[in-house]
Amino acid sequence: MLTTVPAPVLIDEWQKVPSVWEFVRRQVDNGTPPGTYLLTGSIANSNVDIHSGAGRILRVRMRPLSLVERGLMKPTVSLKAFFDSLKPFSVPVQGETGMSYSGYMTEIVSSGLPGIRALPEHRRRQMLDSYLDNLLAHEFHQQGIRVRQPQTMLRWLRAYASASATDAGYTEILDASTAGEHDKPALRTTAAYREALGNIWLLDEVPAWTAGEDYHARLKKTPRHFLADPALAAALLDIDLDMLTKPGDTNATIGKFDAKNGGIIGRLFESLMQQSMATYAQVNDAKLAYLRTQNGDHEVDFIVQRGHKVIAAEVKLSPVVEDRDVRHLLWLHGLLGERLADAMLIYAGKLAYRRKDGIAVVPAALLGP
Repeated sequence: MLTTVPAPVLIDEWQKVPSVWEFVRRQVDNGTPPGTYLLTGSIANSNVDIHSGAGRILRVRMRPLSLVERGLMKPTVSLKAFFDSLKPFSVPVQGETGMSYSGYMTEIVSSGLPGIRALPEHRRRQMLDSYLDNLLAHEFHQQGIRVRQPQTMLRWLRAYASASATDAGYTEILDASTAGEHDKPALRTTAAYREALGNIWLLDEVPAWTAGEDYHARLKKTPRHFLADPALAAALLDIDLDMLTKPGDTNATIGKFDAKNGGIIGRLFESLMQQSMATYAQVNDAKLAYLRTQNGDHEVDFIVQRGHKVIAAEVKLSPVVEDRDVRHLLWLHGLLGERLADAMLIYAGKLAYRRKDGIAVVPAALLGP
């Protein structure tokens, strides 16, 4: 029947019928045009008994909606333009947005999941909680993983959410989730949790940037932690829109990771940008990473690399930009020279412009792929 349906043919949750994968592989071998079949699934394929699909099936991660895909504003600054420019730091940067601080806070809790963001606020929170409950109750079982201490696992996930946009070690996250407990789960148990959470696309970690140069010997190597949607992190931490729009009451009080990593509100804003940057990088056939030196003297939130070219981005939840906010970008520019195609400070202000030192200043809502 699948061969008689007009293309493209979408087959959802294909992993529940693994023979579909082999069918599509054979169709490709028989000359079926690219794009005829779209295989989607909520769980990563871990079936070692089927063909890898190498050379035949292209794997693409589908993320919740980026800021551009949410239709908030028409972007005026493009990653592609930065990459395609023949001269570094030469692309005009301009535009103005009406997005405000409260607008970005609304987007954090609204979710990029299309079926959830359209709901009223109280119903949206219920759906996010239900989404998490269903993932932990059913998806783990489908992967053959038995969660013997579900509450401990949930506390670990909350600690992970609290560590959003940090490179905290997994042992540190485990200790935060089991504070005061003597009978803690083994590290290999939480490693299995992490793998399973990754397989259901709940985690979207950003790796440390490593490209082989000598100076990378002193860079951090652990990934930076993000959930697939900052709204899920907010739900796990019981943070609602009212709390986000009153930062004096909330920003320094959530989780043990705030003292050395800044308040949770700024890190949730960075999580919102990670969700978008990951999509924009993917559209440009680029890879997303972050940079931090071992001693913490230099840090860049996002490194987007396509081939030899690099774009660097810092994120700041503020309507204004000061010289100190771009010092790490300028340091990286001095290090990479013309290999750095461009550098930008993504912020919550109104205007897009280029500073005298060349750094692009871009409102989050005006950045696009």
